[in-house]
Amino acid sequence: MKQIKGPGIFLAQFASDDIPFSNLDDICKWAAGLGFKAIQIPSWDARFFDLNQAAQDTSYCDEILKKVASYGLSISELSTHLQGQLVAVHPAYNEMFDGFAPEHVKNNPVARQEWAVEQMMWAATASKQLGLNAHATFSGALLWHTFYPWPQRPAGLVEQGFAELAKRWLPILDAFDAAGVDVCYELHPGEDLHDGVTFERFLKAVNDHPRANILYDPSHFILQQLDYLAFIDIYHERIKAFHVKDAEFNATGRAGVYGGYESWVDRPGRFRSLGDGQIDFNAIFSKLTAYGYEGWAVMEWECCIKHPLDGAAEGAKFIEQHIIRPTDKAFDDFAGGAADVEFNNKVLGLS
Repeated sequence: MKQIKGPGIFLAQFASDDIPFSNLDDICKWAAGLGFKAIQIPSWDARFFDLNQAAQDTSYCDEILKKVASYGLSISELSTHLQGQLVAVHPAYNEMFDGFAPEHVKNNPVARQEWAVEQMMWAATASKQLGLNAHATFSGALLWHTFYPWPQRPAGLVEQGFAELAKRWLPILDAFDAAGVDVCYELHPGEDLHDGVTFERFLKAVNDHPRANILYDPSHFILQQLDYLAFIDIYHERIKAFHVKDAEFNATGRAGVYGGYESWVDRPGRFRSLGDGQIDFNAIFSKLTAYGYEGWAVMEWECCIKHPLDGAAEGAKFIEQHIIRPTDKAFDDFAGGAADVEFNNKVLGLS
């Protein structure tokens, strides 16, 4: 068994134009002061990181690593959640997802997708040059508007949708394979990859590509009422990244899984700060440790009630307290002995 690394923190939800959240030095100092050991960097945020330069210039990557290390931190992963989303966008979402794109490709879906693919290619190279072995992203979606089958989905629609998604991602997965980096899709409502079944569909469509893996985030599973512990038993070999995020689901007589278009605070399913929700993290950390997960445990803060600074301070301690140091011996070793073929034959009645 291996020990999970952590605690780490995803910087995206904390980034702002206010110090200490406006530049890499200050946010690293802040995160380290709370007890975090790693940062997950949103690669689209120029206040922290220049993805283009990182892909072109190894000295820039060395400078970033040196700067982060000066605060006692590591980089857990780069994130391309926004760029990955734009690899596949259904036209119904064009206007809303244009907000994820730079000005020069807005209102131009073809150029926007090309930009997103280029960003992913850069992320593969940058991750390699930073010495990383995992990468966090979204899959995008062509089918999400049909997730509830009314009207009835046309025959073959789902298969065609996943075939097209695979076609778009295969060159990216190959680039990450060449870089020696796993692509870890955060399985998330709004993405075509949002649960185990859809991940399996995608995996089949990309011919079981070795770099097609999972960013495990149980908060998205409890909101879908999916068994997030059984998920680990099924997919542990593909879990290569981990967002530690809490959530709760409290169905009422008025709303359930779909939420009734309510604001987050009024939805039956909602994200909470670590320890304030319903997720059994003792069981999660135990399962991941038993299965040999050796990546980072990274806090993603998205609570609809608690202040983010309180959530971050509590989250570092929460993760640290849940990381298990694996045992190096069996608890009953004291009662055993060395292997003895003759003695074992006697126990088996074979002598």
